[in-house]
Amino acid sequence: MFPIFKNTYQYEFSDEDLFRPLKEHTSSILGAQLEKTWKEEFVKHKITALHRALFRMFGFKFVLFGIIKLVDQLMLIVVIPLCIGKLVTFFEASPARLSKREAYFYAGGLVMCMFTDALLIHSAYMGLQHIAMKIRVACSSLIYRKVLKFSHAALINTTVGQLVNLLSNDVSKFDEVFDIVHFAWIGPIQVAVGTGLLYREIGMGALCGVSFLVLFVPLQIWLAHKISVLRLRTALRTDERVRLMHELISGIRVIKMYCWEKPFSKLINLARRNEVKAIMFHSYLIGIIFSFEIFISRTSIFISILGYVMFGNYVTAERVFAVTAIYNCMRPIITMLFSLSVSALAVINISILRLHNVLKFEEIESIRNDLVVNDQNRKLSEEAHLPRIVFNSVCAKWVDEATEDTLIDISFDVSPSMLVAIIGPVGSGKTSILNVILGELPIKSGILEVVGSISYAPQEPWLFASTVRDNILFGEKYVEIRYKAVVDMCALTSDFNVLPYGDGTLVGERGNALSGGQRARIGLARCVYKNADIYLLDDPLSAVDAKVARSLYDKCIKLFLSDKICLLVTHQLQFLKTANKIIILKDGEIKMIGSYSDLKNSDQDFVKVIESIQYEDVVDVEKKKIRSRQSSFLVDDIYDEVEDIEEEVFISGKIKLETYMSYFKAGGTIATVSLLIFLFIICQVFANGGEYFLSYWVNLEQEFTRRQTGSNNRYLNKSLDRTKIVTYYSILTVGTIIIAVIKSVYFMTFLTIASRNLHNLMFSKIINATMNFFDNNPSGRILNRFSKDLGTVDEYLPSILVDVIEIGLLLLGVLTLSSIVEPYLLIVSAFLLLVFYLMRLIYIETSRNVKRIEAVNKSPMFSHMSSTMYGLDTIRAFSAENMLIQQFDDLQDIHSSAWYIYLASGKCFALWLDLVCVFFIAIVVFTLLLVNRGLYGGDMGLVITQYLSLMGSLQWGMRQWTELENNMTSVERILDYTKLETEPTRTKPPIIPANWPEYGEIEFKNVFLKYGETDPYVLMDLNFLVKPGEKVGNSRKNRSREIFDYRGFVSVISFRRIDTYRWTGYYTNTCGYNQVEDFYNSARAGFIFRLHAAKPRPS
Repeated sequence: MFPIFKNTYQYEFSDEDLFRPLKEHTSSILGAQLEKTWKEEFVKHKITALHRALFRMFGFKFVLFGIIKLVDQLMLIVVIPLCIGKLVTFFEASPARLSKREAYFYAGGLVMCMFTDALLIHSAYMGLQHIAMKIRVACSSLIYRKVLKFSHAALINTTVGQLVNLLSNDVSKFDEVFDIVHFAWIGPIQVAVGTGLLYREIGMGALCGVSFLVLFVPLQIWLAHKISVLRLRTALRTDERVRLMHELISGIRVIKMYCWEKPFSKLINLARRNEVKAIMFHSYLIGIIFSFEIFISRTSIFISILGYVMFGNYVTAERVFAVTAIYNCMRPIITMLFSLSVSALAVINISILRLHNVLKFEEIESIRNDLVVNDQNRKLSEEAHLPRIVFNSVCAKWVDEATEDTLIDISFDVSPSMLVAIIGPVGSGKTSILNVILGELPIKSGILEVVGSISYAPQEPWLFASTVRDNILFGEKYVEIRYKAVVDMCALTSDFNVLPYGDGTLVGERGNALSGGQRARIGLARCVYKNADIYLLDDPLSAVDAKVARSLYDKCIKLFLSDKICLLVTHQLQFLKTANKIIILKDGEIKMIGSYSDLKNSDQDFVKVIESIQYEDVVDVEKKKIRSRQSSFLVDDIYDEVEDIEEEVFISGKIKLETYMSYFKAGGTIATVSLLIFLFIICQVFANGGEYFLSYWVNLEQEFTRRQTGSNNRYLNKSLDRTKIVTYYSILTVGTIIIAVIKSVYFMTFLTIASRNLHNLMFSKIINATMNFFDNNPSGRILNRFSKDLGTVDEYLPSILVDVIEIGLLLLGVLTLSSIVEPYLLIVSAFLLLVFYLMRLIYIETSRNVKRIEAVNKSPMFSHMSSTMYGLDTIRAFSAENMLIQQFDDLQDIHSSAWYIYLASGKCFALWLDLVCVFFIAIVVFTLLLVNRGLYGGDMGLVITQYLSLMGSLQWGMRQWTELENNMTSVERILDYTKLETEPTRTKPPIIPANWPEYGEIEFKNVFLKYGETDPYVLMDLNFLVKPGEKVGNSRKNRSREIFDYRGFVSVISFRRIDTYRWTGYYTNTCGYNQVEDFYNSARAGFIFRLHAAKPRPS
């Protein structure tokens, strides 16, 4: 790690500095291994298959590191109390006082114990987090592989938002809590050993203090159970919110076109409110658990000492600080780690179950091209004949629960060199026939025979984020002659000439940088480039104009594919005459079948059927034409825009103070923050006051046992009123309990409110952002703000802040108490803090940069998952699953490289800090032994126990401080979205007549439009008038830009003589623009109902 720390301190760390992942971290290997293991276990154990598969792969090392942790904890609880108890007797005038040689021996034992602890515990933590990383990688790869096999029923039951949430939150739980789960069983063992040691020291008094601890165990278990329940409830509500956000982002163009921002905002805000309610209750319980760490061990010590005194004993420094050391060893586990580990087990179990629920979804039953399949999907023959398609009384439906079949009694056959045109009204089953051939739509009865390889052009062209050439080749080998021929016949040559990098131009996420016509022709080129036996073309001609459609049909379909089987779903009825066979569908049944001449000469009224189909399809055809709009970017600027899409820019340098201030301002006012600061300080004062008072009591007892007169010491004139001492001690202890609970709960509530307000502010900016923003940013990146980043602020950041503040106050308390005992220790402490701070400066440069790179490299995985979900039929038709899996695995490998550096640097930094702390404790202990300026046993015990509390805590606080800055990047990224440029503010609409509008009228006067401040105008001085009743068509370039005004300069736009430029967005959805470009593919019946109910006027 030394070279990495050195290099990152000297210059900015970037993606180029990431190393290739280790073989054991490779996503493809881990994913394949877990998939194989899970399938084996799923056959035997349906419910616990994933649990067992993960244990088989990672269980041995998991158990091994647990044993190492147990050994370390037992060593601490046995050795440290023994050494401290003996050391304090060196400062007592008693027969049991140690010699100087013995004191050095126990001091050396104490230092060696701490040194060994540092080596063991950090090795165990690193090992467990290493396992957690591999589990996350394996599970993510497994989920992606499963998604590629989703059946239609599985797709209905899940959404992209839910899958993104699984990848961003659920699998991340392994990274967050996996390293503490062992404390669920180590805790009881340590308590049993600690109870025995306490009983040896103070007898029955030990049972009093331990009883207090034991009474809290059921409470902690109950809290852990409630936290797990709330975690599941929160996860479900987060899923719902993320799902809604994904649908909103996917359909943002339609939402803005119809001015549905307010109704959808209400849906999102309602989902967020329900989520925040669960988070708030969760925060209350977490706050209570955080308060346990402050008062449980201190109260247990108080009760044990009080019980010991009430049984007629006198306190001594040896017994008091041995007891204190034992409780301090048990404190982290009993007060925090035990309950968190139980909660962690529940959280991990819930995450695994949620992953398992996705893994058990139905997989598609693919029909192999060389098989004959009947209604039981059994193989009938494997005759090596010519390519063919034979339907024999085939019935099919998407889900078994459907009351009616999608296809009914379909029978026809296709031989080589045949062009079959499939026509019919919308919803008649045209695409369903192709889906049956592809194996997407399951057969319920009948026989289907498909022989030959298949290529497919879907109705909605699907492109992935790469170059134009990669999208055309789609995993096929590049053959120059064929490639150029396909490009020419698909009319792409002229497009390549104007693209800045030709076919090497990046297309953006799902081809957003291209026009609809370009996407359609690239999709057709991909289909034709593949040398297959059967070509399935799902209406590829409707997205282009008539001239291009004729060229594509003649050159590509009729000529280039003349010797192939070709099924063409089309609305272009002018091409029917040249088809070898025509299939006319209606309501899932074949109404007519035959050649054009046969159907025309048949007894059936072929002309009337064609006319009815043409009439029913006119709206659908117009919609497809509208979708073939030109790009929303200027051609000259496509590459620059796509670069913005492909690479997320992150802000380098330190997190600004403004970011922290904005975060806390989101939680409340200055008075609220001041009250929080006061509660934290007063709580620490009470806690440290109790510890100092205990030392003071021990010193009084020691002084009065000496029975020395004339002694010049600070306790000589103090009277020993044990009742008063116990009273004061009780007040400090009870005050600590009350203030700790109030402070913790209040702080967690404050941070939850901050998270809620940040979301609301970010969402208000997103919903009102210009379309230019959505075109320049992939949906996965935007969704990442509302899933991963907001999840960090909701759940992860509060615990980090608590640790940083609590440990900072602990350090302040330790320095204060030690300076009271020995002021010169402040010099040594200042040197220690200086070393720690310098080490942090070096570490934070690595940690911060690597964390940012890790965050940036996480978003592409979400975008890849989102893109894949939209193109499943295309991916499976081209058998491109392995290529897409490899791309996903490559993205995971890049992220794993950044994450492992981040992980290793953190653990290395923690080990170094603990070793420095051990060295410092050694200096303090041996200095006190050497100087020995009349110190009391209570003084020595107080100083040693205080500085020992810094062991582990201080390095953890320094790391959490760094972690705070790393995770504040999530706040930084959220705040970045609160500064987005938004659309012009909508003003209150004027009062209009009740019968407005009687008829529609559109007038453009001197309209100028451009997409960005530095972009050239795409509409310049546009003037026209559309009178009532007129129908206007525009087939020229930029036709859609006249409709979608992202950022325009409008003099006057009038609707029926009432100017609307001052109140754009209130009633514009009543103007009758129904053929929107991108249909809101995720809008569901429930949404439509609620939206219609929310609109002020019906469309």
